[in-house]
Amino acid sequence: MNKDITCPLHYTMNLIGTKWKPLILFHLLDGDLRSGILQKQIPEISNKMFTQTVRDLEQDGLISRTVYPVVPPKVEYGLTKRGKSLEGILRSLDAWGLKDCQHNS
Repeated sequence: MNKDITCPLHYTMNLIGTKWKPLILFHLLDGDLRSGILQKQIPEISNKMFTQTVRDLEQDGLISRTVYPVVPPKVEYGLTKRGKSLEGILRSLDAWGLKDCQHNS
């Protein structure tokens, strides 16, 4: 564990606790997606924020980026083994959100 962080929850939230990171990770749970398709899954995210977020996730070892040498360029994102280990957390958050939305509507 990072020696600057004494709380495991704090550590986890530093990795996935922004507005967009969990959404990108969640949409990759079912398999790799092309960049444009992944971004369309989250219509509220700007191009700049999408790029910054996937770079952060890649730097943290949660997603991988594959660039295919074709014209136009084809870029795919997928979960790494480390990213896949978050599946339970992400699916639990999704289930809780579904239940809470139905309860409060």
